[in-house]
Amino acid sequence: MKLLLTGVTGVAGLAVYRAALRDPAITHITVLARRPIPSWAVLPPNASDKTTTIIHKDFLTYPPDLATQLAQNDACVWALGKSVAGMNEQEYTEMTHGYLLNAASALRDAGAGESRKEGDPFRFVFISGENADPSETSLQMWARVKGRAEKDLTKLCASTPGMKARIFRPAYFFPSNEYPEDRRNQRPAWFRALDVVMTPLTRTLMPSIYTPIEELGKFAVELAKGHWPEKDTFRNVEMRKLMGEVGLSP
Repeated sequence: MKLLLTGVTGVAGLAVYRAALRDPAITHITVLARRPIPSWAVLPPNASDKTTTIIHKDFLTYPPDLATQLAQNDACVWALGKSVAGMNEQEYTEMTHGYLLNAASALRDAGAGESRKEGDPFRFVFISGENADPSETSLQMWARVKGRAEKDLTKLCASTPGMKARIFRPAYFFPSNEYPEDRRNQRPAWFRALDVVMTPLTRTLMPSIYTPIEELGKFAVELAKGHWPEKDTFRNVEMRKLMGEVGLSP
C-alpha cells in the first residue's frame, strides 16, 4: 500500500511517519512538505528506501503533473497543522481548511478515486482535534474551523466515487519521550514547560483527554489501511479503546 503523508515535521505527522515506516503493509510513503525532513528527526533505518519526499511550497495550488503523481497513492494522512496560538481566524482557516480542501480537490480531479475496487477506496485521513465542531457554533475559533474542515472534506469525498474521508480527533498529545530531539525542536520553551505540568495530570487524572503519541501514529496508519470501516469519525476515547482491543497500544 502506498501512502501520502503531510505534516511530518510536526508532532503528529512525525509519529505517523515513524509508524508507517515500521508497518510492513505500507510499501512506500510519499512525503509532501514545504521543507526537507529535518536532520534531527531520528527515523527507522528503512526511511530512505521507503520514502519519496516532494518539496511543495504552496499548499493552495497543485500543478496537474504533481496532482497526478500524488493521486497514484492509495491513501493520504493529512497531519499538517499547528497550534492556533498567535494566529488570527483568516490565517488559521487558510492553513486548516484551505490547505486541506485544495489538496483533496486536486487529488479528486487527478483521479485518486478512479478505478478503485469496491470496499477499497482512496482513504483521506484528517488529523483533526477533540471538540472540533462541524456545526460551527462553538465559541472556540479553532473548533469551528476544524469542524468546517471535517464537514467539507467529508462532503467532497462522499460526492466522489472511490474516495472516503476518515476523521480522527486526538486530544492532548506531546512529542515522544523516546526521542529527546523531538521535544527540543518541536516545542518552544513555554510549551515544553506546559508539557511537564500537563503530562502527569492528563495521564493519571484525565486519561480521556490524553493521546499517547505512539498510539496516534499507529491509529492514523490503521485508518488509512481501512481498519474499522463501519465508522468515519473517531474521538480520542474511542481510539484508546480500539487500540487496546487490537493490542496496538504501546
